[in-house]
Amino acid sequence: MDLEKLLFSKNEKPLDNLVWDGGYARVFRTIGCIGDSLSSGEHESRMDGETGYHDYYEYSWGQYMARNAGINVFNFSRGGMTARQFMEGFGEKCGVWTDAKKCQAYILALGVNEVYQNQELGELSDVDPEHPENNKDTFVGNYAKIISKLKTIEPDAKFFLITIPRGELGEQGDRHAELLYGLKDMFENTYIIDLRKYGPEYNDEFKKRFYVGGHMSAAGYILSAQMITSYLDYIVRHNIEDFAQAGFIGTPYKFI
Repeated sequence: MDLEKLLFSKNEKPLDNLVWDGGYARVFRTIGCIGDSLSSGEHESRMDGETGYHDYYEYSWGQYMARNAGINVFNFSRGGMTARQFMEGFGEKCGVWTDAKKCQAYILALGVNEVYQNQELGELSDVDPEHPENNKDTFVGNYAKIISKLKTIEPDAKFFLITIPRGELGEQGDRHAELLYGLKDMFENTYIIDLRKYGPEYNDEFKKRFYVGGHMSAAGYILSAQMITSYLDYIVRHNIEDFAQAGFIGTPYKFI
């Protein structure tokens, strides 16, 4: 058996190999999803001229991932969420900072609402990893605060940062991706799930199939779960030594 071929074929790109059962993402038993409406299974209704927004967590990509892979996934998300709101109260409200809900890995999917609300995305110079209280009140400053605080709760946790898919938010979406790559270099154990580069374009044809109004349908959240889980599988397979001690994350033990 050729171990290299077992893990991946030469020139494999993310999402070339789609998995349904979690693949190597199953090295984690607990994952926390920090995000907005598209991380919350939000469904959009329109009745009697009024639009409603409903967070149906059981339809979120995180919970599809949990059921498909047989792992535990926490939804630390809400429709309309921003990194600032998360740090100003929602994080505490949802229990993300507690030992009872600490996770081996965290997936962060924030930034869309900041762009819609014309909040400043900021610069990497807004971030002080050693003293996050000094971070500026920008998207990247608050986003980095989330990572820094979670590292105090679970220092060995792995972090996966999701870019905004192609077809969404134009140059602002590109800038958002640049900032996430900068944070990847700034923080240990941090990886990028780059849907902007490797995922499908969220164009009119895509939205006709996978959206209802401005939010995804159930099928759209299933597709999101498959893409994100498959990307996690890809990252683990291509960096297998980084995850050798995943089973010890959250325990007092290590192999040193």
